[in-house]
Amino acid sequence: MIHLTVHLRKLHAKQEWVSSNLVKRNIVDAGRRSGKTTLASDIAVNKFCEGRRVLYGVPTMEQIDRFWFEVKLALAEPLQRGILYKNESRHVIEVPGTEQRIRAKTCWNADSLRGDYADFLILDEFQLMHEDTWKRVGAPMLLDNNGDAVFIYTNRRGSYFASQMYQTAQERDQLATAKGERPRWRTFHFTSHDNPYLSKTALEEITEDMSRVDYLLEILAQDIEDDPRALWERDWLDELRAIRAPTLTRVVVGVDPPGSAQGAECGIIVAGTAVFHGQLHAYVIGDRSIRGTPKTWGQAVLSAYNLHEADMIIGEVNFGGDMVEAVIRAAAEADSKFRYKGVRASRGKAIRADPIVAQYEKKRVHHVGTFTALEDELCTWFPGGGPSPNRLDALVWALSELLVLPNKRRRKVRGMRTG
Repeated sequence: MIHLTVHLRKLHAKQEWVSSNLVKRNIVDAGRRSGKTTLASDIAVNKFCEGRRVLYGVPTMEQIDRFWFEVKLALAEPLQRGILYKNESRHVIEVPGTEQRIRAKTCWNADSLRGDYADFLILDEFQLMHEDTWKRVGAPMLLDNNGDAVFIYTNRRGSYFASQMYQTAQERDQLATAKGERPRWRTFHFTSHDNPYLSKTALEEITEDMSRVDYLLEILAQDIEDDPRALWERDWLDELRAIRAPTLTRVVVGVDPPGSAQGAECGIIVAGTAVFHGQLHAYVIGDRSIRGTPKTWGQAVLSAYNLHEADMIIGEVNFGGDMVEAVIRAAAEADSKFRYKGVRASRGKAIRADPIVAQYEKKRVHHVGTFTALEDELCTWFPGGGPSPNRLDALVWALSELLVLPNKRRRKVRGMRTG
């Protein structure tokens, strides 16, 4: 092992804590722009300087660029002096004639990680990788020399393997600590707010554009599970998800207006119906919900109406009487025409939602594509829990018009006496 002069960036407190407390297996759950790549490059360069063979894996080639820039910056002096060999196409820096090396490569699945080996493995953006990347290739890679691993990720919907690994590592860490042993697994957590180099103003502004669940996942790096008290279950949505909608016989735009000051979110959901196997099915085809002034969301409603060639706008009239219709008409061009129907919430949200939940249970509602913010709201909101769910309410208004009211009309006709 040779002595190398390196120039590493100064780490913030949470990064420094991770870098100085590594064990055999380390899993880091961190928020967006919290300094994950800087941390990874710091660990990689330090381990390289200890004589280790370091492999940094990330899902895509574009994600390598920042890491590679930081590593080259840190090792600029020995690179310039020719002490180290560098191959830009393979993203390799090494001490010639030795096993001492850093390499960066893509490894979004197990097969793409094959063809190399290391005694120190860093898997970044781990939530985007298939679990076999670690189980089938990563772990066996470290067997020969009892190597070490670091997993770095930010929570996202569907990153179950990363979240499960974190929870398991946490349990192992706590158990070893309780026994007075040095843990083999260790967990670390920091948020976007822990990075002192981020603009606080920009961070506050961007979070205004995020849903509550996205903020918890992406900024606070929290594991969010669907609430068991929620009225919807994610399995229903996934099971009945459609790639495209059939020819729709009717399309409506459901609108749940903001119930507070300007800038609150207006729920705008587009759905339609088609007959499938002799039954009327509903297809959710758009979520155009938006924050902004009445003019902003009024224009968004009209845009959704025109884009999807809708038959009617369904708007809640509880807040401000006919305010929703007035806002939309004010936002419309002089020659714009649209059909509008006002509906009044005479019962609580959960009671209004129950008939719609029943339609999902009967497998008669399909989401065409994925509507992350809407689906997070459906599967995390429960009666009495949290702020008013605007997207959920707009969905209920639209689907009530399409599925529940037609059923009521049919029952009424069937129950009529003649003669």
